[in-house]
Amino acid sequence: MKKQLLNLKTLSLALSALLLTVSCSDDDSTDIIEENTEDSRWITVAAAKMGDNPGDGNGGTLIYSVSSEDAKDPNKVLAPFDNGFIVPSNRTARLQSSEDGNTMFNISYAGDTGGNYTKYTVNGGQDFQKTGTEVSIAPYVGTAPRWIKLFDGDKTGAAVYVSTEHQFGDDEKYAYTEAKIGVVTLDLVNSSINNFQEHVVRLSAEEEAQGFYISRIDMPVLNASGDKLYIGARLSKVDPATAESDRDFEALGSKTIVLDYPSLLNPSVITSTVGHGNTNGYRSINAFLAENNSVYQANQSDPNGSHILKINANNQYDDSYVFNLDDALGVQDAYILAWRYVSNGKAVIAYRHAGSQEGVAGPQGFFALADLNARTAQKIDDIPYNTDFYLFQYQGFAVDGTDVFVTEAPVGQDGNIYVIDTETGNVTKGAQLQNNAGSHFIGTF
Repeated sequence: MKKQLLNLKTLSLALSALLLTVSCSDDDSTDIIEENTEDSRWITVAAAKMGDNPGDGNGGTLIYSVSSEDAKDPNKVLAPFDNGFIVPSNRTARLQSSEDGNTMFNISYAGDTGGNYTKYTVNGGQDFQKTGTEVSIAPYVGTAPRWIKLFDGDKTGAAVYVSTEHQFGDDEKYAYTEAKIGVVTLDLVNSSINNFQEHVVRLSAEEEAQGFYISRIDMPVLNASGDKLYIGARLSKVDPATAESDRDFEALGSKTIVLDYPSLLNPSVITSTVGHGNTNGYRSINAFLAENNSVYQANQSDPNGSHILKINANNQYDDSYVFNLDDALGVQDAYILAWRYVSNGKAVIAYRHAGSQEGVAGPQGFFALADLNARTAQKIDDIPYNTDFYLFQYQGFAVDGTDVFVTEAPVGQDGNIYVIDTETGNVTKGAQLQNNAGSHFIGTF
């Protein structure tokens, strides 16, 4: 990485510290941006400011970057809420980073700038230099888009939406609910639209007759050969007799929409018989391509607890692969809030479960280290937990080799970065995080 220049305030503080031969104060630590060497990676911390209620994250998003060495240093103090770069977004920004950490990608969520794509070069601290041109995907997928960066060498992003409409027969009786999806792919390098397609996606006649339909989609991921795009889906149901919402139903098998790529044509739906929850995730990437050419996908709201599901290279679910988080952790109703595949079958999972304490913003969250090959998982006890540790909006896990950087700070309270070595299981306490009233951290990039 190129050497970073120090601003006057930083230079003055650094010289003062040198003359006094004492360690930097907390304030100094938040201002000094050390040179990031070729062996280091930028770690960008994302902070979500409170809007009306603690933990809602609706007051905007700030980001602040440090070298991986500084992120690992428990003597460093980071204060993104005071010194961070404000990311354009009316509510919590939907952030992505390049694989090397040198670039941040953002699509504003809601408001006047909703749907605007911007790209920034990471220079350290609050210095994020806007690069390229802005492009709006709002005409294709609205001002509050659900988007993700595909794992294709930082070349492409994909955003999706679904709209639904009940259909009735000539006898005015409910027939089925039509789900129309839209998918747009975005050239992240040249800031331009690659492709856009809309489709009506149907379930089986039997499922539709029962009132089931696809109500939400998100988290696209490419298969190993790069010729299919998988899109996670949530199912909802109406009472066919009244066309009114029906929330008391037995869940169907987990489903994923499959499209040809890059054409985005020929939609089909595949179904798991292992999982029975939604696969659209929330704000964090929900499906990852592994070295064995399979895609691993989390599900949520499964009546038997969240699963990690496996889609083989033949673009079908592998129903011989069963990884249930309830069984792996010895808990009930495990719910995967966010997760990150790393390598060699290892992954870090943010989750809650039945009995998680109710905090100021919602149920308390935890981290676990999972081995997808062995189908095992273990809660990470070396990270301190608090009733107000809220992970529902968690978005980012910075990966540096086998290390994963996570943030731990209860809503409105200070905390730390923690570094998880996914091969050894060792956990080290890193830089301190200064919080703000009612606010929380949503990860690292």
